[in-house]
Amino acid sequence: MCLLCNKVLGNDAMKPSKLQDHLRRCHPDKTEKDLKYFQTLKDKFQTRPTLDRMFASTSQRIDDGLRASYNISLLIAKSGKPHTIGEKLILPAVEEVLKTVLHKPASDIIKRIPLSNNTVERRIDEMSSDIESFLCNYLQTTHFSIQLYESTFPDNAA
Repeated sequence: MCLLCNKVLGNDAMKPSKLQDHLRRCHPDKTEKDLKYFQTLKDKFQTRPTLDRMFASTSQRIDDGLRASYNISLLIAKSGKPHTIGEKLILPAVEEVLKTVLHKPASDIIKRIPLSNNTVERRIDEMSSDIESFLCNYLQTTHFSIQLYESTFPDNAA
């Protein structure tokens, strides 16, 4: 493969004379470049982020499944759907995407994302208690005033 034009070259194109011919025909502006230029181009090509590398590096992190579980639980809570939607719809959908689009075995990744009914409920409860405690601490340490109107009370009692 030519790194300059991303053209796939055949097996006989790998001969030095054929490579020089390709360089002269397709990339005349690069014929005067030194070897170091082509080596850095090759290094950049080999270290570029690819989809396989991104998923290989992220799937090996143990806490990513836990983080995904919390994020999906938050989405379930915001949607107001039953907690069982995680097991019944989201995990099968993720599995289908991994198998069909990325051609990856989904079982390893799916096992790292706990989304059972009880787990989702527990995560939502944890997040809500964190928010409640943060709000209580904030209100206790912050000076504020509340303005009330008489019309807010029943029978206009002040």
